[in-house]
Amino acid sequence: MFNPLNLITKFIKSSNQKELDRIDKTVKKINSLENEFKKLNDVDFPNKTQEFKNQIKKGKTLDDVKRLLRGRDYFGAMMVENGDADCMLSGYSKSYPSVFLPLINSIGKAPGVEKVAATNLMITKQGPLFCSDTSLNINPSHKEIAKIAINTAKIVNMFGIEPVIAILSYSNFGSSDFDEAKKISKAVKILHDNNPELVVDGPIQSDFALNREMLKNRFPFSILNGKKVNTFIFPNLDSANITYKTIKELDNAVSVGPILIGLNQPIHILQLGASVDEIVNMSAISVIDANQRKIKKK
Repeated sequence: MFNPLNLITKFIKSSNQKELDRIDKTVKKINSLENEFKKLNDVDFPNKTQEFKNQIKKGKTLDDVKRLLRGRDYFGAMMVENGDADCMLSGYSKSYPSVFLPLINSIGKAPGVEKVAATNLMITKQGPLFCSDTSLNINPSHKEIAKIAINTAKIVNMFGIEPVIAILSYSNFGSSDFDEAKKISKAVKILHDNNPELVVDGPIQSDFALNREMLKNRFPFSILNGKKVNTFIFPNLDSANITYKTIKELDNAVSVGPILIGLNQPIHILQLGASVDEIVNMSAISVIDANQRKIKKK
């Protein structure tokens, strides 16, 4: 069975002594964080706080920023932003929005990203299946759906998997004239016109996307024919969130995520009350994300 933890093996095997020493120093630094928090009111801290102030939001006073940095999510995000930590994972004991807002207000979106989204990696009996957007965008436009598909494809590639993307709808390839179906058709057209390198098609119903025999017999023209779909892009948050949770419960599938797409730093959010396995899996995702970003910068 596909296991996301296997994906960090190559990073562990390739670590030299210098890298291991760096990790040891980082662990010691983390253990001393309590002292860092105690320094919030020290006379020398405003100098460092001023750096954070410039990154969080215009219009904030130094006292405002000092108050915000008492919150773990602002403080952790600024640690990653300033190179004091490689990645961050939060959300175990807080609601999703209460964690996401400090992140978007501090580190913000990656260059070129208009909408941050989230994908869940479902480890099913038939293999990995990525589902987007499961957490953030309630009713994305056709342009936003296209961008969610592009950014999700990057996450799928990060796992060493070639994305085969189905843009889902209740209709198949223009069989409906209702606005919701047309929205998906417009998104697919944008992707076909501007991203011909992607294997993507729709609008398509989920059963046709997963059943290759049905797809071949009914829609032989689809570019998804002969390929195994591993990525679902949903028309709205309702359908995405309901579907991934249904798969999780009915199929006993492992859900890894939500994996944030489009933030400026390798920071991810756990579901409230996440299990030990979910925390371990998301930790692996955060490590992979951080390493991939470092590789791209070289």
